[in-house]
Amino acid sequence: MQGELLAALAGLVGLVTGVAAGLAFRISEAGRNRTPVPAPQSELPSGIAEVLAALPSSAVVLDSTDRVLRASSAARAFGIVRGEELVIGDLLALARQVRRDGVIRETEIEVAVRKFGPDSTSFAVRVAPLGGTGLVLVLAEDQTERRRVEAVRRDFVANISHELKTPVGALSLLAETVADASDDPEAVRRFTARMQQEAARLTSVIQDLITLSRIQGAEPMSEPDEVEIASVVDEALDAVRMAADAKKIELVSSGTEGIRVMGDEGLLVTAMRNLVANAVAYSPEQTRVSVTADVTDKTVDISVADQGIGIPPQDLERIFERFYRVDAARSRSTGGTGLGLAIVKHITTHHRGEVSVWSKEGSGSTFTLRLPRIETREPQRSGENTYREAPQ
Repeated sequence: MQGELLAALAGLVGLVTGVAAGLAFRISEAGRNRTPVPAPQSELPSGIAEVLAALPSSAVVLDSTDRVLRASSAARAFGIVRGEELVIGDLLALARQVRRDGVIRETEIEVAVRKFGPDSTSFAVRVAPLGGTGLVLVLAEDQTERRRVEAVRRDFVANISHELKTPVGALSLLAETVADASDDPEAVRRFTARMQQEAARLTSVIQDLITLSRIQGAEPMSEPDEVEIASVVDEALDAVRMAADAKKIELVSSGTEGIRVMGDEGLLVTAMRNLVANAVAYSPEQTRVSVTADVTDKTVDISVADQGIGIPPQDLERIFERFYRVDAARSRSTGGTGLGLAIVKHITTHHRGEVSVWSKEGSGSTFTLRLPRIETREPQRSGENTYREAPQ
């Protein structure tokens, strides 16, 4: 009996030992066949940080848990990243797809950015994996300015087509009318006078386009001449005096004597004439348009003020765009081309200056040209004076 009990115990021990050995073997085999799971990457690979710092786009690097390892200042400024979180859901979903399949993806998204209030900003997005590290790079480039420029270009083409088509069409119709009324001298005189007006309008548009083409995008003048501001203002006022007298508008100037700047006198006269003509065109009868000049430590400020209809606040930022009109119907009735203020802006930039505007509806507007001031040096041995621009 005791022998049988010992035999049973020995058999049980053998069974347990066999099972344990089998389990150990299987666990060992599973351990050898199992692919090790890499630990989440918590640091950027060498050199990546330097590359990201040089990129102009908003750049974000996410680890395998979607935590932000690195974000550029632009990404944080636009509100794409807050703390260690990528807050744009569409970008986060795109990053996860790229992490799963390793395929680079590109898209465009519209993001409501707090920095710009309720307006949205358009981003061109490119998402790519960083090698086999589990990291994902998100690049977002602001496309808002590019889209605005494209819209301005489209508007310019449409507007210039309209501005040229209108007088050309009018001339064609008037020519036909004159031919039909050849036996009526009074009608011929009347229609030819209209033809002269349309031809003058067409010439004005073409001349403004030539001027704008000549100065836009040009480098600052390498050899400017000394220009008397008083002479520039007087010539500009004389050019619009007839139009001002027709509306009984008083033209006055003050503070311009003895002030000089370095530049192109012809271009400065064009800019000042455009500003004064604009002020006269949009001022009611029996009002005043004044031109004043003031010298600061660094600039010569020339202001043209009127008592006209003023400019709505939403239009102030766009009035220097080519062909932009606050009131298209009223603008065309005044005979303007829509290029005057754009020309003023480019001429001022050409002179290393800037133009600004203050306006209030019903109270008038004030346009101010700020040009670099020149200072007189001590005479040279030759006895000639030389001038330099005041430090910026």
